[in-house]
Amino acid sequence: MSKVGFIGLGTMGYPMAGHISKSFTTFVFNRTKTKSQKWMHQYKGTVCQSVADLSQRSEIIFLCLSRDYDVHEIICGNGGILENVKPGSIIVDHSTTSKDLTLNMKEQLQDHKCFYLDAPVSGGEAGAQQATLSIMVGGEKNSYKKITPILDCYSNFHKYMGVSGNGQLTKMINQICIAGLIQALAEAVNFAKKSGVPPKEVLEVISKGAAQSWQMENRWESMVNNEYDFGFAVDLMVKDLEIISEFSKRIGADISLTETIKTYYNELQEMGAGSLDTSCLLRRLDRS
Repeated sequence: MSKVGFIGLGTMGYPMAGHISKSFTTFVFNRTKTKSQKWMHQYKGTVCQSVADLSQRSEIIFLCLSRDYDVHEIICGNGGILENVKPGSIIVDHSTTSKDLTLNMKEQLQDHKCFYLDAPVSGGEAGAQQATLSIMVGGEKNSYKKITPILDCYSNFHKYMGVSGNGQLTKMINQICIAGLIQALAEAVNFAKKSGVPPKEVLEVISKGAAQSWQMENRWESMVNNEYDFGFAVDLMVKDLEIISEFSKRIGADISLTETIKTYYNELQEMGAGSLDTSCLLRRLDRS
C-alpha cells in the first residue's frame, strides 16, 4: 500500500503530509486551494481537485480535520470518500472527535468493505513539524499494522489501543491531563510574578525537578514573554473539552477540575483569545 491520500493541510496536517511525501506516493486535498498549492511548492506530491479524485487514487487515506461535522462531511457528503473509495482501503482519522462519530464512520465504511482507524495525535504544531508526534490508534489491528511504516514518518511513538473508539478515548484522557497541567503552570507563573521572584529564574530551576512536564519545558518561556500566537488554539481545546464533558456524564466520571478549567477557556473566548495558544490561561490570571 504505497499510494497515500491526505485530506486537511492545516497547522498539523501540512507538515504531516509533507513527511509522508518523502517516502510514499502522496495525494493531497484541502478545501482552501491556496494551501494545497503552497504545499506543492514545498513537497513532492499531487494536489487533487476533489475528495472523489483523491479517494479513487489512494489506497490509504489520512484525515486531519477540526470537528465531527467536517469528518462526517468529507466521508459521507456528496462526492465524499464513501461514494468513491476502493474496497479494502484504510481510512485513518487523525482528527480529535467524539467516540460516537468514530463508531458511526467505522460502520459505514465497513459496509463498503473498508477499514476505519481513529488515530488522534498529541505533540502539537512543533511535534508535527519535527515528526515527533505520539499517536493513539483504535480499530482493526491488522489495518494498524499495515500503516505503521507511514506513521513512523511523522511520529516517534504510536500505540494500538484496541477497538474502535479507544483512540479517541485515549485522546480525551490526554486532554484532561493537559488542561490541568497548563492551569497549574499558569498559576505558578502568576504566583511567581506577584511574589517578586523572577519567573524566568524560577521556571528554569523547577523545570529540571519533579515539577517538570512537556508543557513546562515547551511553554514556560513563551508564557512569561506573553507569546501565544502558536500551538493548539483555545477554540479547539474548548471543542475537545466539550466532547469530554459530554462523555464523562455518560460514564459517571468525576472531572470537576477539568470542568472548571473549561469555564476558564470560555472566559478567554469571551476576551477574544479563542485563536491563541491554550497556554494563554496565564493571560486570564494576569488581569487581576
